[in-house]
Amino acid sequence: QVQLTEAGGSSVEAGGSLRLSCSASGFVFRTYCMSWFRQAPGKEREEIANIDIDGNPKYADSVKGRFAISRDNAKSTVHLQLDSLKPADTAIYYCAAQVFACLGEPSYWGQGTQVTVAD
Repeated sequence: QVQLTEAGGSSVEAGGSLRLSCSASGFVFRTYCMSWFRQAPGKEREEIANIDIDGNPKYADSVKGRFAISRDNAKSTVHLQLDSLKPADTAIYYCAAQVFACLGEPSYWGQGTQVTVAD
């Protein structure tokens, strides 16, 4: 049974930091591209970061320079470090997994974790 479980969401003040984690099970983690998406109220879901099977990260312009994605294949975990948070970062954050390449719709999704940034 595939599971992706996010943790680390919280309420913080603008300028603060959070570290999100996503623990995976039920598939061969090291062969999957791992991504973080977010969805703010009334907005479409957007991909903000991904990390391929070789550990190469990519970021959306909206978070570049402030967020950092990393993966630990030994622990089947992907992290997202969120720094210099802004109220516009308020959203539900989801991790997702796509086999091999970071292309197309992910195969698996987590349930999401809420990040709220107060002004």
